[in-house]
Amino acid sequence: MAGADEVGAVDFWFDPSCPYTWITARWLREVERVRPVRVRWHVMSLSVLNEGRDDDPEGDPEGYLWGPVRLFAVVAQRYGQDALARLYATYGTSVHGTGGGWPDVAAILVEAGLPGRLVEVMESTGYDGLVRESHEAGISLVGPHVGTPIVAAELPGGRRIACFGPVISRVPHGEEAGRLWDGTLLVAGVPGFHELKGRPHEPPVPG
Repeated sequence: MAGADEVGAVDFWFDPSCPYTWITARWLREVERVRPVRVRWHVMSLSVLNEGRDDDPEGDPEGYLWGPVRLFAVVAQRYGQDALARLYATYGTSVHGTGGGWPDVAAILVEAGLPGRLVEVMESTGYDGLVRESHEAGISLVGPHVGTPIVAAELPGGRRIACFGPVISRVPHGEEAGRLWDGTLLVAGVPGFHELKGRPHEPPVPG
């Protein structure tokens, strides 16, 4: 990471449909409050990641997960980082914060300050190239054996690291969030580090 008085860029690749990724994203927002970092948001896709598999780990035979990533990729391209962050905050709160079903995406777009008509891009395969390009930029840092999210950061001295996760089921706040960030950098920055796992997943806690 950058020095204590500098703002370091942290790149975060996410599939907006993943509830655990939403928890990690909210943790990073907490980290921005207590550490000198700034998150840059990028789209990745579980649909792309799982192409060619014999099983269906996401339980999505109809391909519904393509819609949100198309939308987010288009927003990133046309409106930039601030709009992408607003959309994710609004979408994540609506979808994962309430535990409700399929959301009113047009209403979410308007709430995020974006045109509601953008909902149309969710049905068009013409935007899949944007999704794949963003996805590949993240997955190339760690390899296709991982999932969402991917975090990349710069250590003192300029060495860049990237890792899958952390996957957490509740949002740490304040200095607890900062300590988890410090530990993530410490572990992921060890040369030769590959994997660290905890207990089986617990249901994500939105609060």
